[in-house]
Amino acid sequence: MVQTGDPLVSTAAERYLLVYMIGVLLLICTLIILIFIFFNKRKNKLLLDKIEREQAFQEEISKTQIEIQEQTLKNIGQELHDNIGQLLSVANMQMSIMNMQIQEPLKEQFTETKNVVKESLSELRALSKSLNSDVIVNRGFQKSVENEITRLNKLQILSAELEIVGDETLFTNSEDSIILFRIVQEFISNTVKYASAASLLVSLIYKNEHLIIEISDDGKGFEVNSVEKGAGLINMKNRADLINADFNLHSVSKEGTKLQLKYPYREETKLKF
Repeated sequence: MVQTGDPLVSTAAERYLLVYMIGVLLLICTLIILIFIFFNKRKNKLLLDKIEREQAFQEEISKTQIEIQEQTLKNIGQELHDNIGQLLSVANMQMSIMNMQIQEPLKEQFTETKNVVKESLSELRALSKSLNSDVIVNRGFQKSVENEITRLNKLQILSAELEIVGDETLFTNSEDSIILFRIVQEFISNTVKYASAASLLVSLIYKNEHLIIEISDDGKGFEVNSVEKGAGLINMKNRADLINADFNLHSVSKEGTKLQLKYPYREETKLKF
C-alpha cells in the first residue's frame, strides 16, 4: 500500500510536472518561432513591396523622361524639316535661277556655293528624320542604323561601318527599336564629339532569343569608373534598363571604347512616343 509522502509518488509527480513544463515551454517556443517567422515574412513582404513600388516609380519616371525627350526630338526634327529645310529649299531654287544669270568668271564659285546649300539641305533632311521617332518606327531599327552610318560617312569625320549577322525579322518590337536606336545614336554622338576616333564599327547580331548590339571606336577612350557620368551615359544606361537590356560599356584611355547591348526580344509594351 502506497502511503502519503512516499518518495515514489513524489518522484512521479515531479517527473509529470517536469514533462508538463517542458511541453509548455516547447509550445511557447514554437509559438514564438511561428510568430517570428510570420512577422519576418510580413516584414520581408513589406520591404519587397516597397522595393517594387520604388522600382515601378523609377521606371515610370524613366518612361516619362524618355517620352519627353522623344517628343522634344520629334519637335526639333519637324522644325528643322518644315522651317529651316523650307528656307534652304527656297535658297536652293533661287540660286538655281540665278545660276543662269551669273557671268562665266563667277559661275564656278557660284555653282560650288549652290552645291553646298544643296548638300546642307540633304543633310538637314537626313538629320530631321533621325530625330523623328515616327520615321524610325516606319523605317525599322536596322534601316535607321544603316541611314545613321551613311549620314556619318557623308560628314567625313570618321570611317563608319555596319556589320549584320542573322535574321532581322526576329526583332519586331517597334517601341523598343526606338530606344535601342537612341542608344546607338548617343554612342555615335559621343564618339564624334569626344573620342577623336578615326573609325567606328556597329555590329547587329540577331540570335533566336535576343539581339546583340556591339559598337566600338578607336578613339582616345576614357576611364569608365572615374569619368563624370554625363547625361549621355546616364541616358544610355536608363534606356537599356527600361527594356531589360544588358548594358556593358568598356573603355580604356587611349585604347577606344566599346559598348555591348544584349536585348531579349519582347512583346510590344505600353510605352508610346
